[in-house]
Amino acid sequence: MSDADPAPEPPLAHLRGAAPPAPGWFRDAVDAPHERHRLQVAGAGIEWLAWGQRGKPGLLLLHGNGAHADWWRFIAPFFAETHRVATLSWGGMGNSDHRPHYRMELFVEELLAVAEAAGLSDAGPFTTVGHSFGGFPMMALANREGQPMGRAIILDSPFDLDQRRRPRGSGGDARPHTVYATQAQALARFRWAPPQPTTHEYIADFIARLSIRPQDGGFSWKFDPFLWSEFEQPPGKDPLLAPQCPVTLMWGELSALVHGGLVEDMARRLPAGTPLIPIPQAYHHVMADQPLALVSALRAHLA
Repeated sequence: MSDADPAPEPPLAHLRGAAPPAPGWFRDAVDAPHERHRLQVAGAGIEWLAWGQRGKPGLLLLHGNGAHADWWRFIAPFFAETHRVATLSWGGMGNSDHRPHYRMELFVEELLAVAEAAGLSDAGPFTTVGHSFGGFPMMALANREGQPMGRAIILDSPFDLDQRRRPRGSGGDARPHTVYATQAQALARFRWAPPQPTTHEYIADFIARLSIRPQDGGFSWKFDPFLWSEFEQPPGKDPLLAPQCPVTLMWGELSALVHGGLVEDMARRLPAGTPLIPIPQAYHHVMADQPLALVSALRAHLA
């Protein structure tokens, strides 16, 4: 999501700032008790959330580019009875601080700092789910000797063979965000990146409201528009070839990023026997398209 993304049909524009009705399961999930914290990582304040009791098996949920921790607010509570669950807003995204420069190693440091603060390793190696961009720091960590994860679940992360690949809409076209006069105007500009149908308006509305903040007398997006123009990523080895923990590949069957050809390529590069789990009728933003199907797939895999 950015001001530069094409959006022929912004999903919330017709609502004119009104919140669409949401089903009971969704309201219960986003209202479920949870913790909201902040910690310092390499000079930046990092926001993180947690559910469930310490001492249970750890589950870390990582969001994608331009998103924030609350993308997992309606998923995480489904695991709080059995797991200690945590998520974070990456530096430069959500309510976390912006940095003058970014690099993959800093995102890995943020992941590790939140996992430690949340006590995710108290019951042993923890499971991590990395959606889209979130899969990249997860797999960077998975390649470290002595890394703390028991399993890494890639969720619609496009690992092509160019390890310098950056998220869509990044780099030289960066410019300051537009400041909208009202919250309703900002909400009307929300759209998915990459573009896709909106399966549940109430999820799009929830995500969008927590993606904007007051700025200069109006409203604008929270994420740093210059993040990827200030990103440093040296060439490295293919993170899929020799991870130091078991890996699972999940993807949306209708995804514009992790399509059939790339799935086959990633499956060839991952260790033999890696579970391959497509989520039916899901586009790239799996948790927004098929949230309960994703919960079921993760529950079955974690059982």
